[in-house]
Amino acid sequence: MSLKLHARIDQQMDDSDLFFLIQKSNKEAFTIVYNRYHKQLYLLAYTYLKDRDMSEDAIQHVFSKLWEFRKDIKIKVSLKNFLYTITKNYILNQIRDNNTAIKKNYEIALSVESYEDKLLDIIEQKELMMLFRKALEMLPLQKRQVCLLKMEGDLSNQEIADKMQISIHTVKTHYAQSIKLLRAHLGKMLISILFIILS
Repeated sequence: MSLKLHARIDQQMDDSDLFFLIQKSNKEAFTIVYNRYHKQLYLLAYTYLKDRDMSEDAIQHVFSKLWEFRKDIKIKVSLKNFLYTITKNYILNQIRDNNTAIKKNYEIALSVESYEDKLLDIIEQKELMMLFRKALEMLPLQKRQVCLLKMEGDLSNQEIADKMQISIHTVKTHYAQSIKLLRAHLGKMLISILFIILS
């Protein structure tokens, strides 16, 4: 039996590991994937359909198919791209049903270059930053202040030390310890978050 079946399931698990567990009928893994991508896929559907009920139906359809055919699905790229493709195919099927209003919305959305990719990126960044903010709140006050000044204030260690009236050694220590604590809490997501903040 694979070691993945014995792995502790949590919100930071990779999509590939979660999908492996879904194929083994693990409902907890399925729920994590649903919560991870529901908002992004709903906004994608709503961009074209312009109808809340139809957009929600689209997402329910996508995740129902994921669960129903979990043992037969072969994912070649990534779970995210797979769900994205199924959602778009569902939308296209709605358009083929000769709904003029939906077709018009679809054409308008397609006329904006890379619109949907940017939309998904923005949603993803906002969700990552929200998780980062929650993790920051768990840090001791002085460590949290050092992190915020370092990442958002664009200040040097010396400037932070002067501003907080602490030694530069304390600044470096607090920052190193903070990153270690954040990495333990956020896992691989921390790299993406830091890239967003520092870019």
